[in-house]
Amino acid sequence: MADPAIPVLDPTTEVTVDVNATETVSDYDPDAIMAHYRSRLWQVWGRLIVIVLAFGRFALGLGCDRFFGTIEQNQRQRAGQLRELITSLGPTYIKIGQALSTRPDLLPAVYMEELSRLQDQIPAFDNEIAYSLIQEELGRPPHQVYAELSANPVAAASLGQVYKGKLKTGETVAVKVQRPDLLDRITLDIYIARSLAIFAKQKVKRIRSDLVAIIDEFAGRIFEELDYAQEGRNAELFAELYGYLPEIYIPRIHWDYSGRRVLTMEWIEGTKLTQLEAVQAQGIDATYLVEVGVACSLRQLLEHGFFHADPHPGNLLATPDGKLAYLDFGMMSRIKPYQRYGLIEAVVHLVNRDFEALAQDYVNLEFLTPETDLEPIVPALTKVFGNALGASVAQLNFKSITDQMSEMMYEFPFRVPAYYALIIRSLVTLEGIAIGVEPDFKVLSKAYPYIAKRLLTDPAPQLRASLRDLLFKEGSFRWNRLENLLRNARNSQDYDFERVLNQTLEFIFSERGALIRDRLVQEIVQAVDLFGQRSLFNFSALMRQQFGLAAVEMPAELEPAPNSANNLAHIQNIWDILQQTQGFDPILLVSTVPKLLLKPELQEMSEHIANGLAQRVMARLIRQWLMADEADLSQPALPSA
Repeated sequence: MADPAIPVLDPTTEVTVDVNATETVSDYDPDAIMAHYRSRLWQVWGRLIVIVLAFGRFALGLGCDRFFGTIEQNQRQRAGQLRELITSLGPTYIKIGQALSTRPDLLPAVYMEELSRLQDQIPAFDNEIAYSLIQEELGRPPHQVYAELSANPVAAASLGQVYKGKLKTGETVAVKVQRPDLLDRITLDIYIARSLAIFAKQKVKRIRSDLVAIIDEFAGRIFEELDYAQEGRNAELFAELYGYLPEIYIPRIHWDYSGRRVLTMEWIEGTKLTQLEAVQAQGIDATYLVEVGVACSLRQLLEHGFFHADPHPGNLLATPDGKLAYLDFGMMSRIKPYQRYGLIEAVVHLVNRDFEALAQDYVNLEFLTPETDLEPIVPALTKVFGNALGASVAQLNFKSITDQMSEMMYEFPFRVPAYYALIIRSLVTLEGIAIGVEPDFKVLSKAYPYIAKRLLTDPAPQLRASLRDLLFKEGSFRWNRLENLLRNARNSQDYDFERVLNQTLEFIFSERGALIRDRLVQEIVQAVDLFGQRSLFNFSALMRQQFGLAAVEMPAELEPAPNSANNLAHIQNIWDILQQTQGFDPILLVSTVPKLLLKPELQEMSEHIANGLAQRVMARLIRQWLMADEADLSQPALPSA
């Protein structure tokens, strides 16, 4: 159906928009907000009373349902009341409602269905106000900018509403126009939340996390959302970093028709991932697209640190050609490199049940201070996560980790860093969408192949050290962990065997790989020396047999080590895994030999091996000679003739 042409506004008609003075604020300034409302306590108390009465009435209704046994009967009505309550409280609470709408493990289906309407079905504001804002931002009335514009918004969300339009050049576009009274309502809610956080921090000693910093982090992201020009820049950076993924689509921004409160972007035809039947009716595998979303989120968090902090179903669409389209780049966040590497290490240590290392990870990630005594925390982590992990990583979902952590934080001096709150929100929301598509979906089991690949291929010193610590413990090589990494990494979509081989060799023969080279030299010297001694003993035993001499039992030190058979089995398993890995080619292994022979580190290793073998032989000869002298001295002297 063709979109109607936009109504032409009478240029003599003046549309006034009542915008609070705080509307001019573009950056989040908590001190300015606190100062602004300290002199307006009547406004603060008025808002508090509204919030308390709203939730109080809802809680009273639930209490009556429980008392009279009508919970099931009135569930649909209560769900609608909750949606209307959240809508009436404004954008801050709508954001919370959107997150809850993706959690089937927290809310009944009826409540989720109602709250999902908060994603794009908020009551719209008047068209005349929207047209006035377009004219203010773009300097021209709408009919001079767009060839067509839908008569009514096609979607209305917490911060703005969207019209479907067409440019004079013919491109179909989405025109996003901001609500006029946002900052006034948002800053008041932030003031209340921040004041309560300050009070709790001062009075409730059990709360160790910096709640004020967490609120500031969340508020800062909301303020960024209010700048549509920043959202456009976010979209372009997101496309630059992740648009190379073939299954991901990011709409193009039309800068000539955009400003701080109006954003014009490419129109995307698509279906929400949560509308499972509609997605499947198009022949699209919804579960696969969820896995694509998880993979993209991992790259956001762990590769570049620039991530979409608001991935609710209204912002993720399945396109007709089977791609996952991201929308709404207002709420984005960043995490620093050391935090990214720390998260990778923490997941690896969690999966491998290395709880001592996991405790140290929490220090590195700023959940614990460096002076914290980790000794009592390690057994607590063992108890909590040992139970949560169950038989395998495939049984663990992300929410179970956060729930287990929440319980433990009350017993030990944990604190939640501000940057982590948005990561939790993003991942828990994404997992909620995934569970809605596939009830048994486990984010961590889908994430570990990517993390294993990063651990094997990323040249960052932190991850190289983590890989070394993972594979070597107390002088022994843990073959089973290498098997686990290789088995998981091969399931990662962009796992490149040749790249892994080259980076592995590059690392082993780099300065950072000196410890592994030393360990390899020790293993080779020990193995070759043992093989030589066993060969010499077997030759001697064969000669004794040929000359009819009594057989001699093999010394215990020459017996095969108990784990040698296991090591051979592990090597065979690793070879089988490599053969089943996409891109494996034995010729690649052969082609690396000439390159390795030219490396000075290999020549140095050869010298160390030769010296080590020579030292062992000399030490053994000297020991045998001394033992022979001692045996001669212990014999009694023969009587003289």
